[in-house]
Amino acid sequence: MSTLSLEAVSRWFGNVVAVNDVTMHIGPGVTGLLGPNGAGKSTLIHMMAGFLAPSAGTVALDDRPVWRNEDVYRDLGLVPEREDMYDNLSGWDFVLANATLHRLPDPAAAARRAIDTVQMADAQDRDIRTYSKGMRQRIKMATALVHDPAVLLLDEPFNGMDPRQRLQLMELLDRLGGEGRTILFSSHILEEVEQIAGRIEVMVAGRHAASGDFREIRRLMTRRPHQYTIRSSDDRALAAAVIAEPSTSSVEIVAGSERVSAVGVERVGGVHVQATDFAAFIHALPQLAARGGIRLYEVRPADESLESVFSYLVAR
Repeated sequence: MSTLSLEAVSRWFGNVVAVNDVTMHIGPGVTGLLGPNGAGKSTLIHMMAGFLAPSAGTVALDDRPVWRNEDVYRDLGLVPEREDMYDNLSGWDFVLANATLHRLPDPAAAARRAIDTVQMADAQDRDIRTYSKGMRQRIKMATALVHDPAVLLLDEPFNGMDPRQRLQLMELLDRLGGEGRTILFSSHILEEVEQIAGRIEVMVAGRHAASGDFREIRRLMTRRPHQYTIRSSDDRALAAAVIAEPSTSSVEIVAGSERVSAVGVERVGGVHVQATDFAAFIHALPQLAARGGIRLYEVRPADESLESVFSYLVAR
């Protein structure tokens, strides 16, 4: 069980501030690091990995400073985003070399386990230059796992993977996180982050914008209206009642369409509601429906995806 801690960390390159006063604690489990290009994600990971010194602040692994401390690499594995690799080596030789550099007691056995873990045994004897982008990502993952580290730092690990490879990596990260390892991965594939990251850290313009799971982050945004799609027995009457509610800022009736169901052809429409006060609206809605004799068939959040949360943070 290991923890990476960043305390008031900044990094600048000349007059450019890449990371600005970030405090963050990454514990066991899978954490997703989100942010647009240029947000400072890779710079942050490089500092966590000890490849880049903070201009200010401290980065520590279990209270041990990371910068210029080679001992931390016994407990840390890294999958960088960049593609600088020894293309003339086979996948097996590349992973075995890393196992040997870690001075493991049985490098060959460790390399074999790591390659099997990422499901690259069938291609291990091929030169890396023949690998697809997704295969390169997996062999890099094997080198990061070869010494069985407690901490994994993965910079855009899903890049170039096909759907099957992505699913395999998602399952692997979920399993490794369940074993108590500390895993941080950056990604722009937001749907997958929703599925596997127990915690999310958001970087915007070099700053730490939000922290928590995506629902917690969403609840923190009290200034942003919540949007809902509601289906009822009388959408027009419901819209008229809802628009008079102080917690509601806008209402739109959606034109109905025909849908075949078990009871025959039915007309499906709905009401789109924008609520400025989440708690008040959720409390008021069933009361409004009951007073109007309206049956609620469906109340569905229209913007609870991590995509919407992320877009709001970037815009903010």
